[in-house]
Amino acid sequence: MHTLKSVLAIVALLFSFNAMAQFDDMPPQPSEYGKCYAKCKIPDVYEDVSVQVLVKEASSKTVTSPARYETVEERILVKAESVKLVPVPAQYETVTEQVLVKEASTKVVKKDPKYKTVSERVLVADASGRWVKKKRAPECFSDNPDDCYIMCWEEVPAKYKTVTKKVLVSGGDSDVIEIPAEYKTVTKKVVSVPATVKEVVIPAEYKTITKRVLASPASTETVSIPAEYKTVSDRRLVRAGGFTRWVEIVCASDMNSDLIRRVQRALNDRGYDAGPVDGILGTRTKSALQSYQEKSGLPVGNLNRETVESLGLSY
Repeated sequence: MHTLKSVLAIVALLFSFNAMAQFDDMPPQPSEYGKCYAKCKIPDVYEDVSVQVLVKEASSKTVTSPARYETVEERILVKAESVKLVPVPAQYETVTEQVLVKEASTKVVKKDPKYKTVSERVLVADASGRWVKKKRAPECFSDNPDDCYIMCWEEVPAKYKTVTKKVLVSGGDSDVIEIPAEYKTVTKKVVSVPATVKEVVIPAEYKTITKRVLASPASTETVSIPAEYKTVSDRRLVRAGGFTRWVEIVCASDMNSDLIRRVQRALNDRGYDAGPVDGILGTRTKSALQSYQEKSGLPVGNLNRETVESLGLSY
């Protein structure tokens, strides 16, 4: 069986290698099946940043502050805290208790063996994956066919066979049966809380007096006057575009009228004229989608995963 699995694995590997060797430029291998990729152009991405410009240099000045007084209240102890002892009587409760009458015991009972026939699926060949070249993406904007073909990573299912065998279900051994102990219930009165003595705290007594105190003495200090700045805007290049790369796109099986309507509605809500929400990826919708991608710094050329997620959608 191990020899058969090894041969099948080698055949699958050679098939996958021959299929991939047809293309020089391949998409990144995805972590799951059913993903589609196409090449997209990436526009330049800019951002507006704020720059601080000095208007007035920092300086300093000397300030004299007079002494300051304030009236405060102060609590004075009149009588200290004390403690007195108070007796607390015991508390009782009636409880029920189980008393052993007869000890627990056991006895041994022998069982006859029973069998059943079961079937089991055995793995012959593991599941694998392969790249499959699909037709031109219908929503691709480029006139170059090499920018529009789609590569999908598809699953080759695992192979199994069924074997039958006879297994022991039960019996052939002995059971030990527990005979529980016997008890009787008795009732009695017991102390739940013993008698104690508790301490009662008599709080201290205070009175409040008012007096005038120095809050801060007269002083002289040098005050720093910070520099003054103003904020101006500057536009800077964040990421240069112009190159192409593989990006994950919406597969043909997921490109339905419901998704297109949600894309049209999201573009219209953001001020891009995608036309009527009719579920058709027409000229106005493609133009609005391309404008949104270029202004948002997204891959341009098709309905890709990054664009769908930036619109707050899923598929």
